[in-house]
Amino acid sequence: MAITRRTFLKRAAVSGITAAAIITGTRKAAAGVTAQGQYATVIDLTKCDGCSLLDTPLCIRACRRKNRNNYPEPEKPIMDYWPQKQHEDWSDKREITDRLTPYNWIYVQHLEVEHRGETVKVHVPRRCMHCDNPPCSALCPFGVNEKTPEGPVVINTNGCFGGAKCRDVCPWKIPQRQAGVGLYKEVAPKFAGGGVMYKCDLCCDLVLQGREPSCVTACPKQAMLFGPKKQMQSYVRNWAEENGGYVYGDVENGGTSTFYISKVPFEAISRAIKEQDLDGKPGRVPMDVGVENPLDRPSGMLEGFLLAPVAGIIGAGLAVYRTMKGVEADEDTPA
Repeated sequence: MAITRRTFLKRAAVSGITAAAIITGTRKAAAGVTAQGQYATVIDLTKCDGCSLLDTPLCIRACRRKNRNNYPEPEKPIMDYWPQKQHEDWSDKREITDRLTPYNWIYVQHLEVEHRGETVKVHVPRRCMHCDNPPCSALCPFGVNEKTPEGPVVINTNGCFGGAKCRDVCPWKIPQRQAGVGLYKEVAPKFAGGGVMYKCDLCCDLVLQGREPSCVTACPKQAMLFGPKKQMQSYVRNWAEENGGYVYGDVENGGTSTFYISKVPFEAISRAIKEQDLDGKPGRVPMDVGVENPLDRPSGMLEGFLLAPVAGIIGAGLAVYRTMKGVEADEDTPA
């Protein structure tokens, strides 16, 4: 079937309007999720020793073993996508475990933190925070990023175009992109996204079975706890009050399903992370205290609506691809 420029633009416009509605609806759905029936993780930094006697912490080993069949297998050579002149390819660096990558969904930051005139060693497991109202989910133009009723925030890799908007709006830049895989290769290999975004899904399949995430089960120090969110939230608040300690993740980004507890202030921990990562390594970001959810700002909502035209073009591209393999001209210029 021949698709003219006029037809293509009409489909793009309709798809853009639809995308705007999807963004709004997704945000409402995410905001409507409550702690009832949700689960959360507590990460106790007073207990985590980073598995210092091992080359790789056991939580990382368990995660990689659990998800080895979920890691991307890109087709090569990988084509760059417009307007970029480069792509993100981690497939030859799968052994990296000191940051987040499409092949490593949790890592441990080993820090030396200045606190009360002393240098304290702190080990911080880092992965997706699984936010209560995740901006990555609300602003995904393709509707493939979901906050599940149980708490995990999950990316449907079968429908992801790798646009990386989820990473752009995440305060911790959690999702990581792998090129050479995904739907974009068949639909619009030169124009759309450029791969698929990957991150921790909190072992959502295990959670649905009533089991703990693999990182929690593997921890030899019981530095990770997993249970009903309200119970975990009550635990960390009581712990902080009784121990003069600190909590991270309870209010950050509007609240999350991952709570850190520490006797060292998280301002000091975040400062140590920034000092350690002056080399600008990707997938390693600070833990800024009190970071706000971008959806709570008017500019954040505007950003969501500005994404709609992008989704519209891709939506139109999907329709076009399914009905043609080439574009024939009419009296107008070909699309």
